[in-house]
Order: sequence, then structure tokens, then C-alpha cells
Amino acid sequence: MTPPATAAQVLGARVRAQQLDRDAGTVDDTAVLDIGVQDTGPDGGLWALALRGVTPEPAALATVWTIRGAPHLHRRADLPVVAAATAPFSEADAAKRVFDAARPLKAAGIPVLTALDTVAAAMRSIVAEAMVKGEMSGRLSTVLDEPYLRHCRPCDAIHPHEQTFRLAALRAGLELEPGTSPPVLRPVPGLAPAESVPERFDVVRAYLRLLGPATPQHVAGYLDAPVKDVRERWPADAVEVDVDGERRWTLDPGLLAADPPAVTRLLGPFDLFLQARDRELLVPDAARRKAVWPVLGRPGAVLSGGALAGLWRPRKAGSSLTVAVEPWAPATAALRRAVEEQAERLAAHRGVRLKAVEYA
Repeated sequence: MTPPATAAQVLGARVRAQQLDRDAGTVDDTAVLDIGVQDTGPDGGLWALALRGVTPEPAALATVWTIRGAPHLHRRADLPVVAAATAPFSEADAAKRVFDAARPLKAAGIPVLTALDTVAAAMRSIVAEAMVKGEMSGRLSTVLDEPYLRHCRPCDAIHPHEQTFRLAALRAGLELEPGTSPPVLRPVPGLAPAESVPERFDVVRAYLRLLGPATPQHVAGYLDAPVKDVRERWPADAVEVDVDGERRWTLDPGLLAADPPAVTRLLGPFDLFLQARDRELLVPDAARRKAVWPVLGRPGAVLSGGALAGLWRPRKAGSSLTVAVEPWAPATAALRRAVEEQAERLAAHRGVRLKAVEYA
């Protein structure tokens, strides 16, 4: 076992592992793209990459539904491996990931993995060119049997179960057109899951590398997978670390040794740094945790010196942007300068003018 690590050392290690402390990089060497960059909201995937010094060419990336059925950015060249790496580990895992869709399938004697393949085959036969999600869903409802379908009360219509739909899309060789709402899906010619997954893209290893030290429960929570499946895939080279009295594991204990990087970043609401399943370590105060991760309307978080220092929200009016900041302690002059610099960066990323940084 390596020497005990503090919460500050853990968070500092994650800043370095996720490359939030670098000024420039490339799509190929950006570590978070190995597990996928969630692309939710206006300050989603591309802003997360910008914070890591990357402004990618659009053709280099693809948007697909992967972990937890959420849209993620991946390198286009990696899609075959991503399709294999993010697929359910087992029948039990598939049943957990599709939530309430598993019950009618079980009652009908249909394995969930079989169901995902069935839905994927139907999708593949329907989508020959770009198609809005709603249209494809409607057409699927005419070719799938009853166990695959549900009644949607808000629109009083029959649809395929949402998670089954999303998790089958990449199996069907479909990607999302960037920036479309409602989502538009289109085929990726010749896409098929790879036969093997290199260690770099193994999702259990990737979590430990980018969000470790962690436990099997943390990884399972991130993937929506059973803990048993994660344990069965636990890396033999994972190193045990004591973090404030809890047994955890990491793949790179050396990252824990250095001081936290002295950088300030305006993390988007779904940045990978905020996706860690040990929220008590990120934000020890319960009231602040509730503010960072509300049920609806997540704010962004201010990262400063390896720890979270407050919240931020954007307010766009025409061609100008105001960034409202809620610090958790009186903001020093240095923090204010750093936040303003990052707000200018955000405005430039959005292609608007920064009007003001306002403090609560």
C-alpha cells in the first residue's frame, strides 16, 4: 500500500490526470476522450475540451450515446473500440443499465442483450440517412413487439423504452449530429464494435486513471453497472491507497505526491471532474453538495487550486455574456482576476462579449 492520501492530494491528482492544468494539447493526447466527454448543455463537451487546451476540428470527433445513455464526444477514429468498451459487461449489467425496460423483457423471456441487438438491427434498417429521433422512435414502434415499447403519458404515444433506444444506437452504428435538438441520428458507414478493447479504453481502468483513487462502488455508480461486474474486471495492477481512512485504488500513485496545481477553471456542469461518484470528497458540506448537484438546472463549478471554490452560472443576453459567481469564501483579488480571465475565455469560446462577472 502507498502512503495515505488526503482529499486535497486526490483532487490535485485528478486535475493533473484530466489535464486541467495544461495550456495546450491535441485530440490524440487528450486523456478524457479515452472515456468520453459528456456533451450536455451549452457549456458541454467542447468547453470541457477547451479547458484542457484543445480546439478540435469538427471532423475529428463524433457524438454518440454511451455511458449512462448520455451524449459523449469521442475521437471518430476510436468509435469501433468505444462501441465495444461501453457495451454492457453482462446480462445483469444490461438489465441494470436499461432500468424499467428490463421488467417487460424478462416477463416475455427476452434477454436484455438480445433485446439491444434486436433494437439495433431495427434501427439500422430504418436509418439510411439523417433522421430526427422522434421520427425514428415512431417508426420503431411499428416494427418492435410489445415488450420493447411503453406508453408515454406526456405525448400520449407509444415509444421504445428510452434507455434501450439510446444504448442500442451505437450498436446500430449511429451517431448524433452535433448541436441538434431534438437529436438527429445518422449512420456511420461501416461502423462495427471492435473485437478487443485496448487497456487505454477499458472503462474501469479509465475511471481509475482519471477519477481515482476510487472503489468498485464508485466505478459501478459512474457506469450504472453492477458492482459484481466491476469487481470481476478490476485491474490486477491497481495499487491500494488509504484516503482519509477508506481503502481505494489507483493506477498511478505518483500523481498523489505533488502539490495541487495552482489553476482556476470554470468547469461546466457535466465536466468529468464533477462526474466522480465520491461527491462527499469533492464537496464535504451537504448543503453545498446539494447546490452543486441539484435535481434540475445544474450550475458550473469554480475550480481553484485543486478544489472547488464556488458555483457559477452564465447569463446570455444578445451578443453579451454575464457570469454570475457564488464563491464559498470571500473571493481574494487573485481569485477574482483568475475568474475574470476564465470568464473572458468562456465568452470567446461562445463567440460573444463578456459583459460582467458578478459576485453573489
